[in-house]
Amino acid sequence: MVHADSSNFASDITKEEAYKQVLEQAEALFEGQRNWVSNLANTASLLWHAYKSLPSPSAEVNWAGFYVLDNKKPSSSSSTPKPQLILGPFQGKVACQTILFGRGVCGTAASSKLTQLVPDVEAFPGHIACDGDSKSEIVVPILSGDEVVAIIDVDCAELSGFDVVDQRWLEKLAVLLGGACDW
Repeated sequence: MVHADSSNFASDITKEEAYKQVLEQAEALFEGQRNWVSNLANTASLLWHAYKSLPSPSAEVNWAGFYVLDNKKPSSSSSTPKPQLILGPFQGKVACQTILFGRGVCGTAASSKLTQLVPDVEAFPGHIACDGDSKSEIVVPILSGDEVVAIIDVDCAELSGFDVVDQRWLEKLAVLLGGACDW
C-alpha cells in the first residue's frame, strides 16, 4: 500500500473503526522504522485524518500531536531542574514549544503518568491556552519502561469532545508508540 493511502478513512466509519484503522496503519508504517520523529509525524497525520472523517465532536479536533521529553537540561539555578516536554510532530495551529512537567494538562499527564481526560479546559487548574479555540482536551502519556518519553495531546473546539472510547484507543496507541520507537 502507498503510504499516503494510510490516511484515507471512509466517511461512514465509526469512532471505534477509525481508531482501529489508526492502530493498524501505524503498526504497518512503523515496520522497519524506529525513529520517533518519523513515527510520531505519521501518527499525527493518521489521527488528524481519522478525526476529520468522523462526525462532531471528533470532527472539531483542532490539534493532534505530541510533546516529547526534552533531554536538554534547561539553564536554571536549581541543582535539579524540573523535566520538561518539547513540541514534537503535530497537525493544527502553531503550539507552545516547551511545557514543564506538572504544568497544564500536558505537564500533569507527564508528571502523573496518567491520562488526563478534560471535558472543559477552562475548568482545569493551570490550563495552558496555546489555542484559545480549544474547549476540551485529552492527553495520554507514552512510556518506555517506567519513564515518560512523550505524550499524545489532542484538543477539540467543542466541550466534552472526548470520552472513554478516545481514552481506551489512545492508551493503546501510546503503548504501541512506546515500544515502536527508539527514544
